[in-house]
Amino acid sequence: MKNCWYDGKTVIVTGASSGIGKDITEKLIKEHRCRVIGIARNEERLLALKKALGVRSDRFTYYTFDVSVKENWEDFAKAVKSENLKPDILINNAGILPKFDRFLNYTVDELDKAMHINFYSCLYSMNALMPVILQSDSAAIVNIASSAALCSLAGTSVYSASKAALKSLTDAVREEYRRDCYIGLVCPGFTKTDIFRNQGAPVGSTAQKAMDFISTDCERMCNLILKGMKNKRADMVFGADAHLMSVGNKLLGTVCSHASSAVMKASGLDLFAKVFK
Repeated sequence: MKNCWYDGKTVIVTGASSGIGKDITEKLIKEHRCRVIGIARNEERLLALKKALGVRSDRFTYYTFDVSVKENWEDFAKAVKSENLKPDILINNAGILPKFDRFLNYTVDELDKAMHINFYSCLYSMNALMPVILQSDSAAIVNIASSAALCSLAGTSVYSASKAALKSLTDAVREEYRRDCYIGLVCPGFTKTDIFRNQGAPVGSTAQKAMDFISTDCERMCNLILKGMKNKRADMVFGADAHLMSVGNKLLGTVCSHASSAVMKASGLDLFAKVFK
């Protein structure tokens, strides 16, 4: 992508140590000469990423903290100001996918964890960093939600709720600041990342192969997201499964959820066993 508005900008990326966050970080640095401030908890992975960037490693700095804690964002915002970092763009990518299960089988701690990482982390980051980002001539916030925000699936109650909340927050803030800041929402379908590490599906298992079959390649997903950002698209739905869920929910409503449940149940995968037990 040439002559892109975010070429050379300073970008904050959460969940930068793996998956979509890692790939976006690499592409922003290598292809768009951006300076990226990565945020994640795994310092070992962040160091490996910095090393892999080679001669471009000076364009990558990182902070290690739990994005689900409000005070961490307040401290980070202070560091941004004191170090005169002047970020232009915030990409909220960090998230977790709890195991597929019935709602009452989740503990309160599991529910809180998913809501805080998937939703509150974005609320906290936006609240803490928007005053600084809005000073940029290229101010932008991109929140990466999920196709689950468009159509809830059985077994994903807390995940779908957290992503739907993020979508609503993004939609409202976009209207409030539409003249001051580009705010984009990404609702990707299943993507080949390690987000399924919480599902307990071994590599090479039938469940893992099935998820890989319907999932979009991570690099392709990142290219789609960056292209959508380049065109300043407000709403981005990527992945065949995401489009199917979006259109199906709009046209069929709850029938779409019923149909999805029927497919999940008929698959016979252990991944969904607890949901339909």
